Amino acid sequence: MPYDASLDKEVFSKSHENDDGKITVSVHSYNNGPKKLQIVRENRDPEGGLRFAKLGRMTKDEVLAILPLVQEASTNM
Repeated sequence: MPYDASLDKEVFSKSHENDDGKITVSVHSYNNGPKKLQIVRENRDPEGGLRFAKLGRMTKDEVLAILPLVQEASTNM
């Protein structure tokens, strides 16, 4: 069964933004299935726009900034 975007429901989403880009913490449920946490990084390109990047490693400042978002997201799961 191929992925169907209309079945993917976003339950929660909040972002932390800094000069380099933003990290978004969200909770999704696909086809009324179990709710799952997703963390996405978007880096700024030279024109100032955002583009998707692997989350990879995070700095301590990034971790401390998104921890409250992860805790809030967990209450929506």
